Amino acid sequence: MANSRQKSNSICYSRITNPRRIQWKDSLNNGVFSSSMICNAGIKSFISESKRHAASTDFFSGDLRTIFYFDFKTLKRATKNFHPDNLLGKGGFGPVYKGKLKDGRMVAVKRLSHDKSQQGESEFLAEVRLITSIQHKNLVRLLGCCSDGSQRLLVYEFMKNGSLDHIIYGKKVCLNWETRFQIILGVARGLQYLHEDSHLRIVHRDIKASNILLDDKFHPRIGDFGLARFFPEDEAYLSTTFAGTL
Repeated sequence: MANSRQKSNSICYSRITNPRRIQWKDSLNNGVFSSSMICNAGIKSFISESKRHAASTDFFSGDLRTIFYFDFKTLKRATKNFHPDNLLGKGGFGPVYKGKLKDGRMVAVKRLSHDKSQQGESEFLAEVRLITSIQHKNLVRLLGCCSDGSQRLLVYEFMKNGSLDHIIYGKKVCLNWETRFQIILGVARGLQYLHEDSHLRIVHRDIKASNILLDDKFHPRIGDFGLARFFPEDEAYLSTTFAGTL
């Protein structure tokens, strides 16, 4: 405090601010602001990581209410740039490749023929959501998808024993009658679900040995169901004449 004496002999006081105190307050305010920014960034990072982890958990837990979305680079890396050595098969809707994710898990990646599929991204994702909602123990599970420019890819669970046609026409495996009956019964149950019990009532239209996949215990899973929804109607049903053949 300082005082100055006026002519009226009265004394008035004025406060002189300490420069060091101003500097200290500025430093404190800056520190609080910086801490707040760091805290907000940390919270956002935690929320983002939690969402990513939740999606990953849904992806492999069987809870498919959340669709796992892959970027194209991840799938290129998983399939070694879609190398021919990883080609599992090729059908009317496009080739299927074996893929290995960064964490070591195996998947099957179907690369839809972009010269036939003319859907926009929103339409594609809407169809993926519908197909993902179809779940049965005798249907191959759709785990996720990718939409990048003209690229449309579907990611399925990997079936260790491949397709039934490789078993029928190959010489490495000979199935006993119990396993054969198990496969026939499983395929019938899967078709019944698609045709009668599913809320979408999907007619497969292309049942054949190459579309019957076998897991590690030779339990059958029907693949390629619902894919006609991704293509124009004049091209999707070209195989109608042969529908139902095995």
